[in-house]
Amino acid sequence: MARPDTTVGQVLLARIEAQAVVLAGLDDAVRADEPDAVHRMRVACRRLRSALRTFRRLLAPGATDTLVADLRWLGAALGRARDREVLAERLAARARELPAACGPERVAAALEQWGEAEHRRVRPEVVAALDSARRRSLTAGLTALLADPPLSPRAARAAAPELSRIAAREQHRTADRVHTALAAGPTERDSALHEARKAAKRARYAGETATPAVGVAAERFAERMKAVQEVLGEHQDAVVAAAALVGQAAEDGEAFAYGVLYAGQLAAAETARGQLPEAWAGASGRKLARFG
Repeated sequence: MARPDTTVGQVLLARIEAQAVVLAGLDDAVRADEPDAVHRMRVACRRLRSALRTFRRLLAPGATDTLVADLRWLGAALGRARDREVLAERLAARARELPAACGPERVAAALEQWGEAEHRRVRPEVVAALDSARRRSLTAGLTALLADPPLSPRAARAAAPELSRIAAREQHRTADRVHTALAAGPTERDSALHEARKAAKRARYAGETATPAVGVAAERFAERMKAVQEVLGEHQDAVVAAAALVGQAAEDGEAFAYGVLYAGQLAAAETARGQLPEAWAGASGRKLARFG
């Protein structure tokens, strides 16, 4: 735990520095197509962008706008590869659970081949992003920020009370999104749940940022928000998988098997929606965001 005289600005800079190191250290692994490297780099992008957005009042107005945009761009380039990888793995695993009449191994093999083809198609985009001037500019921007931090006067405040206030704000923001999603009709529901997931993830990252300074209370906050994020993430994965199956059914000529898989993904999404109220109940208490 940090010293009592630690400022919230110091906590923010420590988070940015740690994630910048992770981001820089993954270039070779991503180029080599090592397992999970794209995912880890994408998460580092998300954590950095979330820190710059969530704690923006600690920074001079407009000082990090370019960095935020560049992190969003790199995360999107990595995401196209990662999302297809996860989707293919999910569907192939579900295919192997199909009844024998559906030809589970045949369908799983077709889905794996589709995933591999998608990986080959989008991988050049990832390498091109790493080789780009924009990627070099992002690295330089993070280095410059850490060398001469554009902190606002607010950054000099004591860490614990300011981190607690920020966590409470992110908790309230997530509550709004969750309540909107739970009340949404069928047409708006999926997008509303996706927005709630993003809010829960941002709140989780705020808790992670605070943990080195305030300890167990912030860690608990992050864990509870992660539980909400994971339920909503399962819902989003199921929705995306169901949509992908519609297109693949026509291409692979396995209409019956794909129909069974499709129904399974709809059921998975429904199960996740049913789990949301309980997950949110564990993350919604006012005391959860009090860090001292």
